Amino acid sequence: MFDVVVVGAGSAGCALAARLALRTGRLVLLLEAGSGDFADPDVGSLAATAPGDPRNWAHPVELAPGVPAVVPRGRGIGGSGAINGAVWTYVTPADALGWSVPGWTYPTMRYWYAIAEREPIYATDGPVPVQVPTGELLHPTAERFLAAAAALGFGEEPYKNAGAPPGAGLVPSNSRNGLRIDPARAYLPNPLPPGAQRFAATSSEDSDDAEPASGPQRVWSLDPQWVVEPRAPVVRANSTVLRVLIQHGQTFGVELTSGERISAKEVVLCAGAVGTPRILLRSGIGPAEMLRAAGIDVHVDLPDVGRGWSDHPAVFLPFRAEDPPPHPHAPTAQAALNWDAGADPAGDVEVLLFTRPFVPDGDLHLMCALQQPDSRGTLDLDRISYEYLRTEHDRRRLRHALRTGADLLRAGLGARTEPGGDVLGNDRTLDEWIATHLTTAVHMCG
Repeated sequence: MFDVVVVGAGSAGCALAARLALRTGRLVLLLEAGSGDFADPDVGSLAATAPGDPRNWAHPVELAPGVPAVVPRGRGIGGSGAINGAVWTYVTPADALGWSVPGWTYPTMRYWYAIAEREPIYATDGPVPVQVPTGELLHPTAERFLAAAAALGFGEEPYKNAGAPPGAGLVPSNSRNGLRIDPARAYLPNPLPPGAQRFAATSSEDSDDAEPASGPQRVWSLDPQWVVEPRAPVVRANSTVLRVLIQHGQTFGVELTSGERISAKEVVLCAGAVGTPRILLRSGIGPAEMLRAAGIDVHVDLPDVGRGWSDHPAVFLPFRAEDPPPHPHAPTAQAALNWDAGADPAGDVEVLLFTRPFVPDGDLHLMCALQQPDSRGTLDLDRISYEYLRTEHDRRRLRHALRTGADLLRAGLGARTEPGGDVLGNDRTLDEWIATHLTTAVHMCG
């Protein structure tokens, strides 16, 4: 029997399983539904977010009434953190204050960020390298973006993770030498520094005597001081959890979709904002009426499971720029403008610059998004609804974000491809254009 089963090897699961095994010595099993192979480490690649890629769940969703979409979520070791844009930005002090949750204050969160990071500004030595683009990694469009924001009167935010008021600044990235340092690479025993050996404990008592892991070892060209710890979780891929096993109000393990049962003293769900509530629902934890209608025995009536989550409604504003392609080691998302449009002093609106085209020889893009939407989503066993743009407040702010993006382009950033000025200048036609171009920043939470 395992001491702890952690379900989902994404950002939370990799960090939690690794730290539990290392710090407590407990026997930890980390289960992942997708592949056990590491994802493409190229920080400039977003190829795995395309529908049909095996590292992507590609959930069919409804963003707004009559607006279907397919939303990527990471499937495989590293989760969404292995296929995303490698943007590493903190909660803001104002947001943390608004949560009013013990243990989640800004100073506490800042401490735990530092534990995770290896970055020079705060002189920390965690497993995740963090950098902002400078020198040859800084694309000319990022420099023009900052200059355009200043010309429009927006304040400067020199470092996005310094806790300063929102403004225009360069975006930190969890990458090094062109490699996305995803959760699996940061926290799990592989990949290895050159010449290192991986040791895997077979129980919580015998890690000091464990034998070197057999089989081929991966070579990873990162700093040689990356330490491989003797205690590590057991990682099992291609293992989709159907439900948590519950008896007399206590969990005693998990059941896989294959029918296999795995016993554990504790089960921790880290399966993401879609996977975790769906596992809870299949386990009989959720709205009782819905569960009974689906033929699921009710263990705990929790009406809010699958309810009340949020994400960032977004629209991409395409533009052309006569610049050389980015350096191969440069992150794609390089600069952002955040500001308060009246809903959140932390900055409820964002324009994010993407310095690589999404398709060869295509346009560059500004992602114009709401950071604090009014909309709250719902999901159940077979449906995901974002409920975007239900309020005029959200529609007004997203129009404002797009028009600000267009202002940045006019201020010297680049030449807007669409929409035309007749669309931008009219609320009704702009709302129609937004409805046909609406997407999401893929940051579900709640």
